[in-house]
Amino acid sequence: MTTVLVQLKLALLRNGLRQSAGRRAAYIASLLAAALVAALQLLGLILLHGNAHAATIGIPLTTLLALGWAVLPLFFPSGDETLDPTRLAMLPLRPDPLVRGLLVASLVGIGPLFTLCLAFGAAYAVAHGAAGAVVAVLAVPLTVLTCVALARTVAAANIRLLTSRKGRDLAVLSGLVIAVGAQLVNFGVQRLGAAGGVDALDPVAKVLGWIPPASAIAAVDAASKASYGTALAQLALCAAALLTLLTLWRRALTRLMTAPDGSTIEAASPGRRRTRAGARLLPEGRTGTVMERSLRYVWRDPKTKAAWVTSLAIGLIVPVFNALQGTGTVYFACFASGMLGIQMYNQFGQDTSAFWMVAMTIASPKDAYTELRARAYALLLITLPYATLVTVVTTAMLDAWPDLPEVLGLSYALLGAMLATGAWTSARFPYSIPQEGYKNVAPGQAGLAWISIFGGMVAAALLCTPVLALTITLHATDSASWTWILLPIGAAYGAAATVLGLRLAAPRTADRLPEILLAVSKG
Repeated sequence: MTTVLVQLKLALLRNGLRQSAGRRAAYIASLLAAALVAALQLLGLILLHGNAHAATIGIPLTTLLALGWAVLPLFFPSGDETLDPTRLAMLPLRPDPLVRGLLVASLVGIGPLFTLCLAFGAAYAVAHGAAGAVVAVLAVPLTVLTCVALARTVAAANIRLLTSRKGRDLAVLSGLVIAVGAQLVNFGVQRLGAAGGVDALDPVAKVLGWIPPASAIAAVDAASKASYGTALAQLALCAAALLTLLTLWRRALTRLMTAPDGSTIEAASPGRRRTRAGARLLPEGRTGTVMERSLRYVWRDPKTKAAWVTSLAIGLIVPVFNALQGTGTVYFACFASGMLGIQMYNQFGQDTSAFWMVAMTIASPKDAYTELRARAYALLLITLPYATLVTVVTTAMLDAWPDLPEVLGLSYALLGAMLATGAWTSARFPYSIPQEGYKNVAPGQAGLAWISIFGGMVAAALLCTPVLALTITLHATDSASWTWILLPIGAAYGAAATVLGLRLAAPRTADRLPEILLAVSKG
């Protein structure tokens, strides 16, 4: 069975590359990129051989690699068809041979090759003497097998979730994880530099050295230092983790092969009724209906949810991380209003071809104004308290409480300007958002998206000029004691800008319903 499953993996890879030239190009490009990074990492680790900090670098790298193996199947379940064992549920297969065959088949691919290079480099960097070399021979394959088994166990335990709508949501949110991870890595590197360099990682490496699979690399280092008892314990710990993962994987496979699912049992109890308690809190009439629909888009549509979560996370990360690094200013809190205000742009694109149902209910500019106003209300339910929270948190971290009123006023003014320009650009530059794949703009409409977003952001910044001028004037004339008036002025200015933008966008929306429908239906 092992040979058959390996041949199946190769056949899936070969047939997948035959599907299109684009897929072949993407695979070759990813292969070359992975090979280049692996070669550079391997070279760097080899050059660390004999360095006092070799273990300090190799052990955390191995831990990060294992973390990647554990997380990636949650976001890319369709990247490898063999990750879904339910495809084999109708075949008379026993769990033990299936585990062995899938484990060996999992060693075919770019990821295992990359892992092998890093594990070999980390083991070589810390290996000294015959004892270190012997342990390294055992540690390298043990590290690779543990990483692969970890990915398989996570995928098997969550495969039904990953193949559902929620799983597709996770796949769309993968970009957010990468963005947040990049910020965390950047923050960690800066903090590391401030703490005195690699020496600050020594305590971390000692702790991670007892966490599999990094414990296998730590065992090589311990054996090289003649700490044979420690090396044996760390190597045994990694082997025990591998056996535990294989056992959990086997149980997950057994459950998937034998337990009933939604296709064989009733998915919901008869007579079950869904309540709409939240809807009762919304206004009556068209306003409440449109607000509920917009909020449902945020919660259920994968692309809309990804955009919202990304804006919420980045809007908080930028001011907070800058404050933690000691290089920030309280005015960075306005970044949250800017990120969240972008969600008002291209309001009709999230409707796609279903916009025709909205268009059928708009018979006059008044109807269009009510529609746009309700969508703005739905955004304000989230953006207004969140922007306030980010501003308060940033102010508290910087201990700049006297600046809180003026920063809140600036945030509210910017948010109002973003809502105003977003309503207008939604009517003037609508574009389609494809429901499948990772693209957020339909082919041929990239120019519309750039004009809508960046043109609107520039216009919003210009709209905030009066509030900015007043802020600068108060500080330039030593009238800092009067900066509190920026809070009511900024809030009133933002509200007025929003109302004005909605009223200007409503007639254009009512006049361009066919054009908007055509533009948002291309995806």
